[in-house]
Amino acid sequence: MAIVLITGANRGIGLALVKKYAQTGATVIATARRPDVAGDLSRVAEDYRPAVEIHQLDATDSDSVLALARALEGRDIDVLINNAGVLNSYGDISDPAHDWAAWQQVLMTNTAAPYIVTRALLAHVRRSGAGKIAFISSSMASSARAPGGAYPYRASKAGVTNLARNLATDLKKFGIAVGAYHPGWVRTAMGGEGAAISVDESAEGLFERINHLSLETTGVFEDYQGNAVQF
Repeated sequence: MAIVLITGANRGIGLALVKKYAQTGATVIATARRPDVAGDLSRVAEDYRPAVEIHQLDATDSDSVLALARALEGRDIDVLINNAGVLNSYGDISDPAHDWAAWQQVLMTNTAAPYIVTRALLAHVRRSGAGKIAFISSSMASSARAPGGAYPYRASKAGVTNLARNLATDLKKFGIAVGAYHPGWVRTAMGGEGAAISVDESAEGLFERINHLSLETTGVFEDYQGNAVQF
């Protein structure tokens, strides 16, 4: 039975992935910054008891990350999904929302935090013997397709995609495959009600792509349907 850890599991794509993996018989370690107010996640955990565990994790707080690693000491992680992320604004260079605080929050949450979480949990993934690490990126990370706007978010996702590619090189010797994935334009708080697909459609596709991830395909950057995304 696979053990899957998902960050940002309290809503949106993360929550849909929790349900999908639990439905397939996996043990899911679902993390949230505030489990005490994660009502939807609590209900999913109850519905799929005992397959879903809820753990506290603020991925931008080093003490919280280390506490999670200690709480999971001795356990394998077969799939680590770095999903937690934020988007502050779609605006252009004149947007006042793109201030220092916004840049710090977005870069720390979307780029630095996945690295810190991965490093803290690497021993757990190595113990799996054939572990996988997935980073939820975005086609907005692509430098080849650059329509402007949403600068902190685009830069942060470009950064995490670069991180995934480099980790794929470094971790191959440990038998760990790494991929970066565009979840599609999803109807979430981030994607908006007018987005193209549901969270369940996205989670189904991501589940299939992560299942196909291997040492032969490590370093991929593709969407939830398996199409390559331009860097």
